[in-house]
Amino acid sequence: MSPRQITVLGECVADAFAEPASTSNELALRVLPGGGPANTAVALARLGTPARFLARLSGDVFGRLFRAHLEASGVDLSSAVQAAEPSTLAVAELDAQGQAAFSFHAQGTADWQWTAEELARVDLSEAACVHTGSLALVREPGAAAVEDFLAAAAPQATISIDPNVRPLLVHPDVYRARLAHWCALADVLRLSEDDLELLLPGTPPEQACDIWHAAGGARLVVVTRGAGGVLASFDGERIQVPAVATRVVDTVGAGDSFTAGLLHHLGARGLLGGRLTELRLDDVAEACRFAVRVAALTCSVAGPNPPWQSQLAQLATADGM
Repeated sequence: MSPRQITVLGECVADAFAEPASTSNELALRVLPGGGPANTAVALARLGTPARFLARLSGDVFGRLFRAHLEASGVDLSSAVQAAEPSTLAVAELDAQGQAAFSFHAQGTADWQWTAEELARVDLSEAACVHTGSLALVREPGAAAVEDFLAAAAPQATISIDPNVRPLLVHPDVYRARLAHWCALADVLRLSEDDLELLLPGTPPEQACDIWHAAGGARLVVVTRGAGGVLASFDGERIQVPAVATRVVDTVGAGDSFTAGLLHHLGARGLLGGRLTELRLDDVAEACRFAVRVAALTCSVAGPNPPWQSQLAQLATADGM
């Protein structure tokens, strides 16, 4: 079955990675196109899912980089807004384990300026799923318009949300205040163990899943734990899926790739497009096993560079799968 379209809404961010410079009083930066929602849209398209990206793309040098990167990966930008504001920039420092710490330059940038009028023009008749999250849901002035857009999309499309908490830009209290509302909107909630610790400090993942299920909507809650694998809870039934061993270059974009792998796998089996009424726990386990492979391949290369479908096929052949 060919997967139906998935619409992704959110930011593009210029990820600038520090590199050795020629002299001690210089800093060299290598800029890669990133941003959680953009990474997810790219990963979906590379896996073979028709992916449309709702973005506000600046006309500056970074915006041109984003557009070229997204189009080269096969992402549909027909509904993207040509924004007058500048692009968002994040400067990343990697630790010895490849984990990135970001500092953001995001004041007045294009990503957060969504209006109800811009989103009202979007046709969702072909979308099986709408995915969003990260800063789109918490940065004003556009956050309220995005929430209203999700509420309008929910009757016809599966709603997927990844909070992707960025405490340097928005205090976790802002996420906490909105999370119950997002759970009521969402069918799928995916977050990392770092997000969990920021949102519900000291809470065991299983208990957190129960809290979010009880908030009224999210039937599938997935907590990714890096090398510790994945905990998925579907209507309160739990499964755990181990991570795929890989040589980690960095972890940038791994969670976004996991989300794309999860949604792609569900969509390819015709399980998206509503309230997950046909989904079973075995389907969740199979989708998570696929998604951890996608995330592992992303970790094996520098930056947010998710794999193409052909690379996954090669990996399956090499593994004898």
